Amino acid sequence: MPTTTERPTYHHICASSSCDCSMSRRDWLRVTTISGAAASPLLRAGDAHAQAETRGDDVPVRIGYLPITDATPLLVAHSQKLFEAEGLRNEKPRMFRTWAQIIEAFVAGQVNVVHLLSPTTMFVRYGSGFGAKVVAWNHINGSALAVARHIHSVKDLGGQQVAIPFWYSIHNVVLQQLLRANGLKAVSKARTATVAADEVNLVVLPPAEMVSALASKAVAGYIVAEPFVAAAEISGVGKVLRFVGDVWQNHACCMLTLAERDITERPEWAQRVTNAVVKAQLWTRSNQLATAKLLASNGEGRYTPHGLPALSKVLSATEMAQYQRDGVIRHPEWNQRRIDFQPYPYPSYTEALVSALQTTHLEGNVDFLQKLDPRFVAQDLVDDRFVRQALQQVGGLKAFGQPEGFARKEVIAA
Repeated sequence: MPTTTERPTYHHICASSSCDCSMSRRDWLRVTTISGAAASPLLRAGDAHAQAETRGDDVPVRIGYLPITDATPLLVAHSQKLFEAEGLRNEKPRMFRTWAQIIEAFVAGQVNVVHLLSPTTMFVRYGSGFGAKVVAWNHINGSALAVARHIHSVKDLGGQQVAIPFWYSIHNVVLQQLLRANGLKAVSKARTATVAADEVNLVVLPPAEMVSALASKAVAGYIVAEPFVAAAEISGVGKVLRFVGDVWQNHACCMLTLAERDITERPEWAQRVTNAVVKAQLWTRSNQLATAKLLASNGEGRYTPHGLPALSKVLSATEMAQYQRDGVIRHPEWNQRRIDFQPYPYPSYTEALVSALQTTHLEGNVDFLQKLDPRFVAQDLVDDRFVRQALQQVGGLKAFGQPEGFARKEVIAA
């Protein structure tokens, strides 16, 4: 795969510099070294940390998160004391600036309950060799493609630069599906290189820099988790071109991820953690504005640096009919929320995601990815025992507006 040696530099003018929730090229190189001999110090630290802890279920929940709406269930569970209700001790959630930091802390055992991008979980388990296990989905949808106001279709992105938050993200996967469907090719070139009319140059940017990059015309668009798209709308510098959930129906963006050693040594602890997160998702679906207030920079929890207008625009969305009239939503029959929550990790999604990643333009060493069998990954990466039991306690999938049953057909309509 092409390796870019030079990237654009953008001025960081986000409302909060603590909101650097993506992965720079330097961070990506850091993460790709979490494998083989380079991973040994982190893995030894994690093993030592695990051995020093109580063998039973009295291990505190140590949440690691990035300040994006993807982390909502973890933060709601903490705020509403749902972990305590399950008999667990709970430390204050720890906010990280980058995906590299949260992965390193997770491998080293500094945090033990995290949300990771769905493709990233595969990299951590199969690319780095660390025993990460997905026990549930953290949320569905919750991302969009934002563009400059003069961009009216995906085809208009030809010859332009578009920002993504991370190579191993559903955002990169779906963006490239959209590009291919419109006769465009994703590339990653130096900023001084010529971009052909049928090419779109992908650049990795922290979400906190994306709004300013769009405003300064450094990029023609970006695809990312909320509330960074909502922020572009509110500031007037951009608009929604497509919602990711309107391309891949009810896709998972981030996964509830635990260490395999914790699952093996303390399965009851893992069950209680999953119970709390599932109940948090259900609470969030019925308390959308309250959740936005909870997460806001001036809210009780102050879990994120984001203002209430952007968070409420995402969590308690009331404009979906207008998006449909504007042609942004192409599949109104899907009846989806801007962001929603349901915990079951459908095997069909994992299988489809592996296949999609194998045809997606990525940077770095992807040899491990090409060797993965989709069906094997769906069985090996995911442990759904805990979420199945947690769902029984809250009324099953129908409580989340989903049909009963643990199988579905993936619908992708780029």
